[in-house]
Amino acid sequence: MNAHLPLNQPSPEIKRRTKVYIPVKYKFIIGHIVAFLWLCFSVYVSIPWVFDLAHLVGFPLSVAIIAGLAYLPGYLTAFLVVSLLLDRQPPLKTAYPDKEVTILIAARNEADKIENTLSYIAKQDYNGEIHVLLVDNGSTDQTVENASRAAMRLGLNVTILEEAKPGKFHALNKGLEHVRTDLMITLDADTLLHRSAVRYLIARIESAPVDVCAVAGAVLVRNSRENLLARIQEWDYFLGIASIKRMQGLYQGTLVAQGAYSLYKTEAIREVGGWPDALGEDIVLSWRLLEKGWRIYFEPHAVAFTDVPVSWLHFCRQRSRWARGMIEALKVVKPWQQPQWFVKYLTMVNLLLPYLDIIYTLCWLPGLILAFFGYYYIVGPMTLLVVPLTLIAYGALYRYQRTVFRKLDLKIRKNRMGFVVFVLFYQMIMSPVSFWGYIQELVRLKRVWK
Repeated sequence: MNAHLPLNQPSPEIKRRTKVYIPVKYKFIIGHIVAFLWLCFSVYVSIPWVFDLAHLVGFPLSVAIIAGLAYLPGYLTAFLVVSLLLDRQPPLKTAYPDKEVTILIAARNEADKIENTLSYIAKQDYNGEIHVLLVDNGSTDQTVENASRAAMRLGLNVTILEEAKPGKFHALNKGLEHVRTDLMITLDADTLLHRSAVRYLIARIESAPVDVCAVAGAVLVRNSRENLLARIQEWDYFLGIASIKRMQGLYQGTLVAQGAYSLYKTEAIREVGGWPDALGEDIVLSWRLLEKGWRIYFEPHAVAFTDVPVSWLHFCRQRSRWARGMIEALKVVKPWQQPQWFVKYLTMVNLLLPYLDIIYTLCWLPGLILAFFGYYYIVGPMTLLVVPLTLIAYGALYRYQRTVFRKLDLKIRKNRMGFVVFVLFYQMIMSPVSFWGYIQELVRLKRVWK
């Protein structure tokens, strides 16, 4: 969430919870029981809708369309709601770790942002030594010069490397060769760290079981005041993406330790061969780590802020690239190859996403146009049943996020218009964009990093 970034005030600690503990497997079961009951209710009340649509397209296609528009989204949303309500973040064993860490930054033409990024690293409240590895990936501007000047001014331990081969994965693997610490953080060159970001990431992995190989940080939006598109994305990061990561983190299988800001065990990255040659290199990497039987956590208190696209063209390119990266990961690591049952389930859900996006794009959007003319064969009052569940999920997460922000001494900016557009219209944008990403991967269009 776009917020003020105080840097010099002490960070409040996470208090231990005394509530009754429910084992993760029982939370998983409870979530599916509630989701199944919701599915049964949805099927029952939608019977007239199914038969009305069947008169036009036949019964099998009618069920397939309504399943993609209502049944599956309702089931998944109900499971998400219950998971969020049952989630209890385990307490930290130590709030002030001091283990040495390397921050790896791959940069290409970031002259106007790299100094600011380094300044926020310099102001961390972390007790351990921080090394910075900046890998310049063929920049044609003053990225290297500005980074060198900022490092001297800030007193930062910064090593600058050159990687001529274009591609973010080449730059990251170049940096990996020079990492000498057990832990490393990847950070995008335009991402700003909250003053306690490094501390919370390392505190989480130091408090976790030994088979936890990575911790994804919470990435929020910094530039939401630029236009309506940025305001919409602010809510997507603050509620949508964060809710998914919290649910996945609860089941110890966060599917994407995003390259923009995540912590890894260095040897784990080396064991899977580093970053792959993929458009979604962080997705494929995360799934390869999970395939090894390791776990990936999510730490909501480890917050960083990034700039999101403010032009529709840039936004569509970014989100279609994300969708394409998911397909890459599904091809490299099949869901049924995952050794952990929770992760197997979570990756299986990703198999459904192309189906849901295709149904939404090719059926719901035309159905919405028909509904304006009084024809409710596809879109009608029944499709609104998912909205209350979605609002409950967002309400539960908003309350939690507000608590996190208070602990971090951050303030949530008011963005009512962005929220309304996000709830009512965001999916109308996202599904077609994702659909386009699937097509790009199907026809193997050229991959572009930026």
